[in-house]
Amino acid sequence: MTKARDTKPHIGIFGRRNNGKSSLINALTGQDIAIVSDVAGTTTDPVKKSIEIAGIGPVVMIDTAGIDDSGELGLKRVGKTKDVMKIIDMAILLIAHNEFDEPEKNLIRDFKSNDLPFLIIHNKSDEEEITPELSMVFQNRYGVPVIGFSSLYPQNTDDVINLIRETIPETAFRKQTLVGDLISYGDVVLLITPIDIEAPEGRMILPQVQVIRDVLDHDGIAIVCKEREVDAFLRKMNPKPVLVITDSQVFPKADAAIPRDIPLTSFSIVLARQKGDFANYIKGTPHLSDLRDGDRLLILESCTHHVSCDDIGRVKIPRWLKNFSGKQLEFDIVAGLNNIPRPITEYAIVIQCGGCMITRKQLHNRLKPAIDAGIPVTNYGMAIAYMHGIYNRAIAPFTKNQTDQIDYL
Repeated sequence: MTKARDTKPHIGIFGRRNNGKSSLINALTGQDIAIVSDVAGTTTDPVKKSIEIAGIGPVVMIDTAGIDDSGELGLKRVGKTKDVMKIIDMAILLIAHNEFDEPEKNLIRDFKSNDLPFLIIHNKSDEEEITPELSMVFQNRYGVPVIGFSSLYPQNTDDVINLIRETIPETAFRKQTLVGDLISYGDVVLLITPIDIEAPEGRMILPQVQVIRDVLDHDGIAIVCKEREVDAFLRKMNPKPVLVITDSQVFPKADAAIPRDIPLTSFSIVLARQKGDFANYIKGTPHLSDLRDGDRLLILESCTHHVSCDDIGRVKIPRWLKNFSGKQLEFDIVAGLNNIPRPITEYAIVIQCGGCMITRKQLHNRLKPAIDAGIPVTNYGMAIAYMHGIYNRAIAPFTKNQTDQIDYL
């Protein structure tokens, strides 16, 4: 489970082998979409299944291997099961036959250490119902809801769905607006989108599409042009745009072309505010001025993609950083949600992309080890703006007043 390319909420199902995790997914969906067997250990690797939950929308259910697996291969499966906690928004602990011991207690400790809301389902209640004593343990010791269920005779599926809906945090499925709080009815937002070697053939990149949709959702007018057409557009445009959003790689050109009285930011910074750790980005970005010879920097891409000869994360940002700092720097670049190759404390700073391909929870969990270790974190767009001397202008649309900004000049 090293990659996540789905921004829908993720729900992980955990429990011992043969407790009915796959059967639960089938019962909730009303379809045989997960392999079910009486043989313990049928599910070997985490398997993702998309379903629709009323009141939440589409979600991804992750069917994990049993936490009581054994042997060398079994322990590797358990390790993959625990890795799932880094990418999910809530967890379901599935027990059966009133078995609750160290494997389940360890799982709950892991849920809490990952700040994961969870609920407990006692499956196979047609064979043996949960005892009042165990139910009280869950309510008094852990303060979490528990419900009896039978995947074989799923008569209270609606109750399980309602409990999921009550447990999953709203931030997992109610997305914060990208720019809707910055515009009013009929306002024009200008989007500067270069069409170069990195632009996908015949389509827009996801952040550009997301911003266009957000502008339309909030009754604004989105106008899209390349950087070469900005001057001509501004000469003809009346009224002028209330906000300009540019691709980060042409930030300097946009800064020179857009009058100072028009707010300017980038797609990456817009995404950083929506789903990134924006407060820590603001704290961390100025540490780019503190880089020293031999420092190692970590660049995190949230997706895997074809790497061009002028790739923004792998080529341009490292080049700009070396020129900006005047130092000899080393870089590790990690795509998707693959493992970081070194201890996080070996990095001077972490630079995260906008994260358009992953969930907010996944992005925050990706940055958490660095933040916990006191390693500065920043974002592609914020780092690029800082290196080109336009940081304060780029974050101004999202800060309350000038005291929130960093005077680094």
